[in-house]
Amino acid sequence: MVNLATNIPAVNKRAGLLAVIRRNVPFSVGVCILWLAAMVFVACLADTLRPYGISAMDLTSRLSPPGNVKHWLGTDELGRDVLSRLLQSIRVSLIIAFGATILSAAFGTALGFAAAKFRGTVEHLVLVLADFQAALPFLIMSLAVLAFFGSSMVLLVCLMGFYGWERYARIARGLAISASAQGYAASAVHLGATPARVYLRHILPNVASTLIVSMTLTFPEIILMESGLSFLGLGVQPPETSLGNMVGFGREYLTRAPWIMLAPAAVIMLTTLSISLAGDWLRDKLDPTIR
Repeated sequence: MVNLATNIPAVNKRAGLLAVIRRNVPFSVGVCILWLAAMVFVACLADTLRPYGISAMDLTSRLSPPGNVKHWLGTDELGRDVLSRLLQSIRVSLIIAFGATILSAAFGTALGFAAAKFRGTVEHLVLVLADFQAALPFLIMSLAVLAFFGSSMVLLVCLMGFYGWERYARIARGLAISASAQGYAASAVHLGATPARVYLRHILPNVASTLIVSMTLTFPEIILMESGLSFLGLGVQPPETSLGNMVGFGREYLTRAPWIMLAPAAVIMLTTLSISLAGDWLRDKLDPTIR
């Protein structure tokens, strides 16, 4: 027979731990937002903040450890300043991730609205494409495309932009069908509004919160995808640099100069974690079913 009295302290400890986590959620989210704001600030002012050029070499100081007066985060195998390259890598990686996320959201939302509007064959075709995209090993396809056509910033952004569009298409389709069944969309149609105006001026603002939350969840995945491609040598090409590019070049010096790899790896980890936590918090705030 189970003694319930002996389980009371354990239950109280668990409840106390959950209470502490709930109380600290605003603080954690605040720290994440501050980190993301710092990343955006660095991306905007990377040219001003960089102490050296990303290709400037100082062979007399190669593989210098962090803490050097001239090189705060040390240097790499060619004597290039790790801090300068890290600042530029943050800019490049965020530009790719931001541009790809916007492209993916716009493309997926447009297809989702088209499926909700025309239904029938168009809806079936969009859903089939979404299923095909979800089943496609995107990393392998990306490797094949970049290996065949070569790597460029525009191609990389466009390629990353097709990652995850099926999520937006499914969400936009479902929300648009639901919104079309409500009174405000039908009223706008009866007043003579065109279908484009109904979807862009009436339906889109009402489903934007859900799409924004989906973007915050896709954004870190695109950062990791770009980092993985750059790590494999098919992403951002020298002399340009990105976070994944720095990790890829630093892996050969992990035992002798770990700071080359650890600095960008830490930025990748903290940035993706911050975006994920902020996205979860935003979902809880904007989801009416939770409230």
